[in-house]
Formats: sequence, structure tokens, C-alpha cells
Amino acid sequence: MSSGADIPPDWPNRAWSRRVRHRPHDWHVQEMGSGETLLLLHGAGASTHSWRDVLPRLAQRHHVVALDLPAQGFTRASDRRRCGLVAMSTDIASLCDAEGWQPRAIIGHSAGAAIALDLGARLTTPDGMPPMVIGLNAALDRFEGIAGWLFPVLARVLAINPLTATIFTMGGNPVNRARRLIEGTGSTLDPAGLALYARLISDRGHVDGTLRMMAQWDIDGLLDRLESLTAPCHLITGENDQAVPPRVSDRAAQRLPDCTVTHLLGLGHLAHEEDPERVCDLVERIVSEPTPRKTS
Repeated sequence: MSSGADIPPDWPNRAWSRRVRHRPHDWHVQEMGSGETLLLLHGAGASTHSWRDVLPRLAQRHHVVALDLPAQGFTRASDRRRCGLVAMSTDIASLCDAEGWQPRAIIGHSAGAAIALDLGARLTTPDGMPPMVIGLNAALDRFEGIAGWLFPVLARVLAINPLTATIFTMGGNPVNRARRLIEGTGSTLDPAGLALYARLISDRGHVDGTLRMMAQWDIDGLLDRLESLTAPCHLITGENDQAVPPRVSDRAAQRLPDCTVTHLLGLGHLAHEEDPERVCDLVERIVSEPTPRKTS
């Protein structure tokens, strides 16, 4: 799964994969279905595989596009300086324009939800309105306390060290390492799901891309303008999420002008992988409503 490798034939939804060369990246995109467009953005350290069960379900009624973020999964980043929030949002907006995608809704998971909010201000639907944003366990908060300054510094140091990615992919059974990482977020995946993450965390290029995203991540500008974002927004949060606690979505919803929150009992950070049917049913209901309604 290195930057020069083709997409493996056994990768989830491989039949709908294609490459789109649009500066500054060589994108990996999965696209299926017809109707209004839904754009799916995974979180840090994941890939299109995160939507493996969501994509075909939503494609029964919609045109659905999922992509790998720059330098992660199978998207080859020509400029690895463009792995931060604003740069990725800008580049995805340019890709959407080039491909003629005008999403009715942008669905983002974790850090992908932050990108979705920023991206929503750059795109319009066919009727000229901002697209709806649906955030799954949305990472819409600054790091608190000592992590606020220690984590960004540590990530930058790790990202500039050429040996870092190699070290991260060494040592121990990758499936066991993946299980520890996933369980630490409050989620439980089946063996097939764990195996996919094990493949990702064993790939040096993917790990390097994830570290660069962490090192370049700066959410302050987005958080400072939450009150000015007019796109309708719905935040979905798993009550068991240990990575992005539900209170993060609750606080963000209080600041966003047009936002509702739904809490899902029994699910963690990877709620859409744990129970894709439940999440897809909720997404379908949200997308079908002309205006989001307050829920609990």
C-alpha cells in the first residue's frame, strides 16, 4: 500500500475505485449510485475502507463519493505540505469543481467532520445553497491543557523524522496493535475490520501521511468562526466515544447557528463501522428533511 502501489483487488469496494489526477494530488476516489451527491470524508489515519458498508447502502438512493485524504490510504500527495485542515479543504473543493460534484451533503468522521465544515463554506448545491454537513463524532475542539501545546509540537517532531513512520509500523502483531487502538476509542470491530486497520498501520506511507496531517492540523480558525457558518449541520455522536467525547459535539452545536445533535447509545468513535445500518438510516432521515430538527 505504498505510494506507488496499485489499489489491492481485495480492498473494500475496489470495483468502484478510480484515480483522479488533479493538482496537487493523485486522488483515490470511490464513486457509486445516482441521484443527489453525498461526499464522504474519513478521519485521520483511516481511508475509504471506513465507509465500506456505508457507501453501498447510501448509494441505493444517492450518488455517493468517498475519497482518501492526501497522503493517506491510496491518495498520493504531490505536496506533503498540504495536509492541514485548510489546505485539504481547499484542494478537495478544487477536486469537486473539476469533477462537477455539487454535494447535497458532506458527511465527515472525526477530523473529517472539521474538514467538512470548512469545505461546506467553499461549495454550493445545484440550487446555490451551502451543502448540509453531517459530522460523525466530529473532532471540533482544541486540545485541552498540556496537550494543547505538547501534542502539536510532538507531532511536528515526529513528522519531520524520516525514521518515525518506520518505527510506527514495527513491533508486534499489527492486528493486536490495531485492536488496542480501536478499543481505546470505545469501539469494537469484527476481525475483518481490524485486519483492514492492521494493513494501514503497517504501511509506512500511510503512517507518514497521518503524522503530517497531525503536525499541520490547526483548527483554531474554524472554531473561531463557528457562529458564522450558515450551512445546516447535524452532529451524530456515539455515547461510548473515548476519542472525541459527546460533550464536544454538544458544545459545538450550541455555537453553530443551524445545528442538531443525535446521541447513539452503545456505539463508540467508529459508530458507522460498528453499526452501519443504524447510522445510514439516520443519515437518510437527516438528508430527506428540508431543515434539520432538534433531536436528542
